[in-house]
Amino acid sequence: MADYFINVFLDEAKKAVITEAGLTDSITSIDGKEAIQVGMTKKEQKKLCKGFSDLAFDDANACVLPGEAEQTLLGVIADTKTLDVMKLAIMKLYNPLAGKAPRAAQR
Repeated sequence: MADYFINVFLDEAKKAVITEAGLTDSITSIDGKEAIQVGMTKKEQKKLCKGFSDLAFDDANACVLPGEAEQTLLGVIADTKTLDVMKLAIMKLYNPLAGKAPRAAQR
């Protein structure tokens, strides 16, 4: 079972992606809105927090990704047709070298 979750609140376009992936049975209601929840481990949660410093988790250990990251996650879900995607998605979402200057070539 997952330790943490990413909530993806669905509008018509996002719901169409989930429907095309055959995952309509995974749609749930969160605070009166349709959503899916993508589970992740504590290790994956730590990587996301490093990549997105303003990520906030609620009492249910759930968060919402920023727009572009959420679209990337939806793309991975659409391609794999499963919500068990964090091992693959984390590689696309988390860039440990972001913001670091390249090293000078040593001679």
